[in-house]
Amino acid sequence: MGHYLILRLSGPMQAWGQPSFEGARLSAAFPTRSGLLGLLGACLGIRRSDRKALQELSNGVRFAIRCEQKNIEGKAIKVTKLTDYHTVKDARESYRGLKSHETIQTWREYLCDATFTIAVWTVESSFISLERLTMAVKKPVFTPYLGRRSCPFSEPLYLAEVEAEKPLDALNLCPPNEGVIYSEIANAEHDVHLQVRDEPIINLPRQFATREWFIVQGGIGNVSK
Repeated sequence: MGHYLILRLSGPMQAWGQPSFEGARLSAAFPTRSGLLGLLGACLGIRRSDRKALQELSNGVRFAIRCEQKNIEGKAIKVTKLTDYHTVKDARESYRGLKSHETIQTWREYLCDATFTIAVWTVESSFISLERLTMAVKKPVFTPYLGRRSCPFSEPLYLAEVEAEKPLDALNLCPPNEGVIYSEIANAEHDVHLQVRDEPIINLPRQFATREWFIVQGGIGNVSK
């Protein structure tokens, strides 16, 4: 039996950015690995400059995500996307250069009325225990938020601690037992997998590697829709 920390990510707006230095800052349809690591890092009090601690966190934790269906008075609330227009001064012109634009336009995308349930577990070689993560989530050092600072929680982040054979079983111990589930490990040989560029390269800030999510419950999903 494995031990799992269960989190609930719910709020009026969420933003789980995909790699981009362009004007359009799109949000993934479910929380990215980089976003979840940032959320746990904030709870633990890890600063962005502490690359050793960030790497240990990345090496040691894994996630499974269930996309919930929110209902109010028996009516299903559909998740929608909102685009917010911004102007940004002194933005970089390219990935590598230091030269800045005077002012650029950006369009930042948000998920509205989304709720996710997250199973978190640690690998055997992890330097960070699940007990430490649990304590940090219950009493965070830095305020966690749903992808961007403008996106607060509408429910407590901590939901439960459970024991189960697999991440899928852990999530299904926490109702409602519906919705598409994406996991970092497969549940069965026939699970559909998605290639997603959301693995942070700690020594190259704002750079990401491609990795896999497995769809272990529900229909075929798309990270960008």
